[in-house]
Amino acid sequence: MKNETILQRIREDLQKHWDPKTKESTKRFFKESVDSYGVKTSLVKDIAKQYYREMSSKTKAEVFSACSSLWASGYLEETFIACNWSQRLHRQYHPNDFQQFQEWVFRYISNWASCDTFCNHTIGTFLEMYPDHIKELYKWAEVDNRWVRRASAVSLIVPVRKGMFLAEVFHIADILLLDPDDMVQKGYGWLLKVASQTHETEVFDYVMKNKVTMPRTALRYAIEKMPIERKREAMRK
Repeated sequence: MKNETILQRIREDLQKHWDPKTKESTKRFFKESVDSYGVKTSLVKDIAKQYYREMSSKTKAEVFSACSSLWASGYLEETFIACNWSQRLHRQYHPNDFQQFQEWVFRYISNWASCDTFCNHTIGTFLEMYPDHIKELYKWAEVDNRWVRRASAVSLIVPVRKGMFLAEVFHIADILLLDPDDMVQKGYGWLLKVASQTHETEVFDYVMKNKVTMPRTALRYAIEKMPIERKREAMRK
């Protein structure tokens, strides 16, 4: 079956399952305007799984092409399906796939939910497989786009939970340290918080070294999981 036919059926299903309360509540999670059908996330996951059965016989290029169409729609639920499908192909990732992933980040991500869902999982898994590409995140951290800069940090969340890439965490935090955007501050603060769960002393020392200049939003995120004594010391002016 053609991609276009499958995508049309997906969109019809999403429209059929829309819920006015969900659509209204979705607006409260975002400062920016976000297009949404108003479908509960659990249902979106079910729809992604259901239609992936039909996509699983297709080539990776065909699935990625369908993902591009889903991303281009701008609808939150369709981006979640694209994220789901690209992650399902992780055993087929090749170094050259980074260019496709980067294109989706740069062209289509326009809110924290799509950013975090895609970067935590698809890009995080890719970087575990091909860590040489982490240097590309350093470039993202310098881009004049808040979501690309946030992506530079949150792409390492899942690998860092496993204790990986501590030096790279600090390098990205250094680049983003004085970023004025609160969504970027929350992104790298979250990354430091996750790193603290396996490298608490190292992250605490980093926070103490930079606490005078680090935005309070980032600082609070970074120390959230630390013992109360360390929290007090980090927050003390």
